[in-house]
Amino acid sequence: MNTLRIIGGAWRRRVLRFADVPDLRPTPDRVRETLFNWLGQDLSGLACLDLFAGSGALGFEAASRGAARVVMVDQSPQVLAALEANARNLGGDPRLRLVRSDAVRFVGSAGSRFDVLFLDPPFRQGWIERLAPIVPGVLAADGVIYAEAENFLEGCGSWRTVRHGRAGQVFYHLMRRGETDGTE
Repeated sequence: MNTLRIIGGAWRRRVLRFADVPDLRPTPDRVRETLFNWLGQDLSGLACLDLFAGSGALGFEAASRGAARVVMVDQSPQVLAALEANARNLGGDPRLRLVRSDAVRFVGSAGSRFDVLFLDPPFRQGWIERLAPIVPGVLAADGVIYAEAENFLEGCGSWRTVRHGRAGQVFYHLMRRGETDGTE
């Protein structure tokens, strides 16, 4: 098992363990710090969807910073087992919900809306393109998307990149509905 630390909020410095699974790329500390500077440090009252949960870094970080509800979705049994162990180690917080599902299937049947969508799919598999038409079904009109990809993204559906950066081979983006690219 690999490890990473939560960098802010109530669970700051707590260690998460995650499975050694191909294509699993935990969001680095520096990028998570940038993301939560963009979003604001306090996510109180927000509902977050971590659609390709992987290590759980983004979802657990959001819960640590006060998100009211965090749904973490992944289809790998190994990944889900590690996420469940981490959730138990963090006290079994009822704000966390772990779901084993395909991303497209989950988004198509979620039945609730989220304020923040963390979208960090495996690269070069067309996930963002497949999800773009159905994202409005799960994301609030004023919701934001945080996406990681192998290249720069103009947007996802009607959400446009407003902030972006790059860490090694990973391009990361913050998107808002109908806005255009701003400063990095």
